[in-house]
Amino acid sequence: MKRFFYLAAVFLITACNNQSSEPKEKPSNERSDKTKLLIANMKLARDPHTYSLPNEARVKHLEWNAKVDFLTKVISAAATYDIENITGTDKIILDTKQLNISSVTVDGNEATFQLGEEKQFIGRSLTIPITKDSKKITITYTTSPEAEALLWVDGEKPFLFSQSQAILGRTWIPLQDSPGVRITYNAKVQVPANLLALMSAENPQKKNSTGVYTFKMEQPIPGYLIALAVGDIAFKPVGSRTGVYAVPSVINQAASEFSDMQKMVDEAEKLYGPYVWGRYDLLILPAAFPFGGMENPKLTFATPTIIAGDKSLVSLVAHELAHSWSGNLVTNSTWNDFWLNEGFTVYFEQRIMEAVYGRERSEMLAQIARQELDNTITDIASSQYKEDSKLKLALDGRNPDDGMSDIAYNKGYFFLRLIEETVGREKFDKFVKDYFTSHSFQVMDTETFIAYLKKNLLDAESEKKINIDAWVYGEGLPDNIPVVQSEKMKEVESLRQKWESGKIGTDKIPFASWTYQEQYQFIFNLSTKVSTGQMAALDKVFHISSTGNNEVLFAWLKQSISKKYTAAYPALEQFLIHVGRRKFVAPLFEELVSTGQKPLALKIYKKSRPNYHAVTIGTVDEILGLTVSEK
Repeated sequence: MKRFFYLAAVFLITACNNQSSEPKEKPSNERSDKTKLLIANMKLARDPHTYSLPNEARVKHLEWNAKVDFLTKVISAAATYDIENITGTDKIILDTKQLNISSVTVDGNEATFQLGEEKQFIGRSLTIPITKDSKKITITYTTSPEAEALLWVDGEKPFLFSQSQAILGRTWIPLQDSPGVRITYNAKVQVPANLLALMSAENPQKKNSTGVYTFKMEQPIPGYLIALAVGDIAFKPVGSRTGVYAVPSVINQAASEFSDMQKMVDEAEKLYGPYVWGRYDLLILPAAFPFGGMENPKLTFATPTIIAGDKSLVSLVAHELAHSWSGNLVTNSTWNDFWLNEGFTVYFEQRIMEAVYGRERSEMLAQIARQELDNTITDIASSQYKEDSKLKLALDGRNPDDGMSDIAYNKGYFFLRLIEETVGREKFDKFVKDYFTSHSFQVMDTETFIAYLKKNLLDAESEKKINIDAWVYGEGLPDNIPVVQSEKMKEVESLRQKWESGKIGTDKIPFASWTYQEQYQFIFNLSTKVSTGQMAALDKVFHISSTGNNEVLFAWLKQSISKKYTAAYPALEQFLIHVGRRKFVAPLFEELVSTGQKPLALKIYKKSRPNYHAVTIGTVDEILGLTVSEK
């Protein structure tokens, strides 16, 4: 990673909290033991994206001892698992990818092991012989400098972060890497003495003199939620159970931007029950982070692109917080059921935003979600994977990352909103709260959820009105999708149409006083009739090419490419070089290719590719059609 990128990402890092105030409801020992027993005895669905056979032999608890070396970009580690041989099998299987396994022991005795053939997406199986009485296995290994989950950011004070979802956790820890397999973990991590280490666990709030940090995650979580970050990180509380981590130069700005986090937690608990994870903290990562956020328990990883200076993009925080219930507490059984994770989370996010900022704000967000969903469905309809517009996916033989689209997020949201509007909010809220409570620390598949929904909420009339099969197993959008009601968005659309037709001048548009959602709506819907001259007029009056709101800037740059408004191209190049968030990067490269500007796309990508995480690289390589020799 080039140093200029590290310096450009004055968006840097947040981390976790060790000195945590207690959760409002901490499971008793009796309840905790019952939960562990339930998890141990839970029969899991077949997951096509794992080699492991967790219904035969399963990992239960991880002790991870690791050293982080920035010079070699390698983690040296020993992973010791408590295991359970459920059926008396003679082997336990884990998932690995890009790992160098040096030794394996079973109950302290050196054991032979076998690495399977490398397969695309899912890596290699690690098969370890065990007996019916085996209790522990230890795998000693090193990661590869090219480990896909890890991004090493060079600089005077370097940075490292992981991104394991969906199945990249196996590139830095040998795992039974399926969302259905939940484990607890402890860790001891050694890093350079001038840096702080953080994980998805109980965390320190300041550096120590040794560079050795210990972590504890007492609640069982799927492997994709194990996370690590290392860097020059400071911490600042923003509430009794909330705080932010970031590089020192950003910490005050981040604390101000996300000062409503505690209020969000409080409102979320009013809706769907206690937050059971202790603290909720936020870590601001380098701009290369490929997603908006990642819901790692206790410590959300977040992109710096949500720091706008006016709290206008904090819906992402509400989204990641909502995952503390949907996804982290009740987890999709396999990646084919991903909508159960994200659909519930978007719905819950909207409810949090409504509670904290009002119904109009949440409806504007819903309007944007609907537009993005419509575009996604149009794209899928013209692709080879037309069935990807179904909520229940069929990703066997494919990268599960392909399922992380607006279908899971926004089609899932509108389906749940339809249920709420059909049965009434009061009844639906009780149902959702009971759902999270009764399935805590368990997995859920689509068919089991539908059965639970019919049994506990719907009658024959409401079931017919909703038409579950059309939503879950049908392509596209059913015609009973809820209608978004946003008066402000309607006003924006009216002004846009008048401006495009020349009925009002650019100076009559109240762009500067609009919320981000209104600005985004105006730009997103600019028609093909808008000329480069009109684009220039907007830019001259409102300086959109230099806006500090990255959502608005993204929409503007995409329109600039479409209309070949080349005055914005310097801003486009800088944006693509310094921001690695796939949601922004991929559509901009797609637009360059679709408008006949692939040479420009390749020129910019040559500069930006070294700064991207593997998740983003894989997507853009495919968009540009790069061969192995061209990468």
